[in-house]
Amino acid sequence: MISQKNKYRFFNFVNLCTKERFKKKLNFDWSFLPQRFEIINKIIKKNNYKRYLEIGCYKNENFDKINIGYKVGVDPVSGGTVRKSSDEYFKNNREFFDIIFVDGLHYFDQVKKDIENSLNFLNSKGIIIVHDCLPSKIRDQMIPRAHEKWNGDVWKAIVEFRTKDHLDVYTCFADEGLGVIFKRKNKNKLNLNLKDFKKLKFKDYYHNYSKFMNIISEDELLKII
Repeated sequence: MISQKNKYRFFNFVNLCTKERFKKKLNFDWSFLPQRFEIINKIIKKNNYKRYLEIGCYKNENFDKINIGYKVGVDPVSGGTVRKSSDEYFKNNREFFDIIFVDGLHYFDQVKKDIENSLNFLNSKGIIIVHDCLPSKIRDQMIPRAHEKWNGDVWKAIVEFRTKDHLDVYTCFADEGLGVIFKRKNKNKLNLNLKDFKKLKFKDYYHNYSKFMNIISEDELLKII
């Protein structure tokens, strides 16, 4: 049986042989910044939110720390309250939520689908939070996953949603990057004319991440919610 470490080595080799090569990296230091559950709890308290949904609850690292009256966690493997894939859950769901945290499979296509499904069940003044939006180096965002520290290409989904007129999208500079999506008029629309955002390169992100991601601080986020 192949170990997880050897799988990562194999996928890393495949990625290096077949995909983009780019050596420069961004020196993000998350150690002194708040964690995702801290920011989510502050948003819940400030807006008096009552209903919380989390997509991707592995070992309940975040889910157990959320302070709210009603919460649902969806994960096909472990944690949460519902043992299903996010696609299966949304297919039959009828509940609406004030805040939805998306931290499932970190592939562009799936993240985009999870966000779109979440928008369908988000209350009018609700918020979607998306984890792992600011990778530091190319290996952190390569598909498939090639090592333990991994963000996936979540950032590409944030870039695409930033081009929409009806969504107001930011990235809070904390805990590997927290995408923040509001169902309201876009206040800082990204003018990027692409047919397939999946084809964006890490090089594009490296040189334009601040513009692409619309980065704000925790304090700025709490002012605009």
